[in-house]
Amino acid sequence: MRISELARAAGVGISTVRFYERRGLVVPTSRTHGGYRHYDREALRRLKFIRRAQRLGFTLAEVEQILAFSTAPADLGDVLAGKVAEIEQRMHDLERVRLALLDVAANGVQEQCPVVAALND
Repeated sequence: MRISELARAAGVGISTVRFYERRGLVVPTSRTHGGYRHYDREALRRLKFIRRAQRLGFTLAEVEQILAFSTAPADLGDVLAGKVAEIEQRMHDLERVRLALLDVAANGVQEQCPVVAALND
């Protein structure tokens, strides 16, 4: 598929595909005589993975590491342990905000807004 078809199928812009290509994350399988890039289903799969991982909070550097490890297996222990700790902290923070929002919904705003207090702790 051409770059425009790949971008449309993945729900991103053409400039995003080119950016990931420059980073080596997505690679065209061939080029036409006119210089048009052609991509296969693997490129679409990788592009969708990158976007999903970023939505889940992975940085592009972390995505690059994971993709590199998927082609050349290595020890992901430290990377994964750090990400798990980050996710657990985010879950803890989100739970505090959830409880604060429920408190505001039930009791209204008192002296200090519980949501602000939860985010400042």
